[in-house]
Amino acid sequence: MFPISRRRLLGALGIGGAASVAGCTTGLQTEAVGQPSTTLQQAQQKAMERVAADPTDIPEPIDRTEPKHHEITLEAKEVTAEIEDGVTFNFMTFDGRVPGPMIRLREGDTVSFTMENLPENKREHNVDMHAIYGTGGGSVATTAEPGTANGMRFEATYPGAYIYHCAVPNMDQHISTGMFGMVLVEPKAGMPPVDREFYLGQHEVYTDKAVGEQGHHGFDADAMLNEAPTYVLFNGEKYPFTPDRYGTMSAETGETVRVFLVTGGPNVSSNFHPIGNVWTRAWRDGALASQPERYVQTMKVPPGSCMVGEMDLPVPSRIKLVDHALTRVTRRGLLAEIDVTGPERPEVFDPAPNKAKETDEEGPQY
Repeated sequence: MFPISRRRLLGALGIGGAASVAGCTTGLQTEAVGQPSTTLQQAQQKAMERVAADPTDIPEPIDRTEPKHHEITLEAKEVTAEIEDGVTFNFMTFDGRVPGPMIRLREGDTVSFTMENLPENKREHNVDMHAIYGTGGGSVATTAEPGTANGMRFEATYPGAYIYHCAVPNMDQHISTGMFGMVLVEPKAGMPPVDREFYLGQHEVYTDKAVGEQGHHGFDADAMLNEAPTYVLFNGEKYPFTPDRYGTMSAETGETVRVFLVTGGPNVSSNFHPIGNVWTRAWRDGALASQPERYVQTMKVPPGSCMVGEMDLPVPSRIKLVDHALTRVTRRGLLAEIDVTGPERPEVFDPAPNKAKETDEEGPQY
């Protein structure tokens, strides 16, 4: 795996030229001062294979008409993984991935939920779910020290796409380093059928080294307090779903795709745009009980919120999913791509009309 060159990325994007709540601002956990620094070799030995959640790892759409009871457990896992090749970082996650698993429910479903804090962790964790009624979204009920578990029972009484996140006093650090995900509560009538679905989480990471500087990056509390991120990422990694990392997402012409985006933040809003396409139908803030907006070019998704957007795919293309605050794309690591394959439709889009004209004028080419 090799990093995408800035020149290649800028060209591909069509860009010319050459980056206090509930005590959350106190007691931030930083890298130990005065201790020997972790070498790159040591960090790589500790690193997981990847932290980026598979964007296609989504529960199936709900096709039942009756409520159901679910037993759901999330594990708080503190892990070391790569942000990009040769750059490691200490993440805090749900189930070892960023974002945490999508929880897919139907309006009226009930859930017995458990939050397990693994014994090897160093910090307390919990879960605040925006999809439920209850003190702290359940964060008080689920707070657990390392090696313990706590839980709650709730009913999903209202539909929509909602964030869940860790909400201990240092919640901004925990969210920034990966502790967030989506609770999708489908309306009783269900959602419109689509051919494919993808799930992404945007967040920013604050480190004590520059973008791309090799070695282990520590968490930088001052950078977070100043809202000056080092990286802005999908799923915890730089350019994760591109040919040079884990490969692109894929679809075919004539299909409809649905993209779920949860913005963890903790501070930066997403300006979510599909380069080469448009949100044919979009539900701002995940408000699935509302009528969708149509043909939206860029959707604002603030921290602590979600967006559901659908695209039609009439022509083959490489769709680039970006935050249209484009310095975050060119210099801070935010990009994911969908490869759309299938027959050309020159009446909709012709990438080389002059070539076709020249061929017609010159006669058959052998």
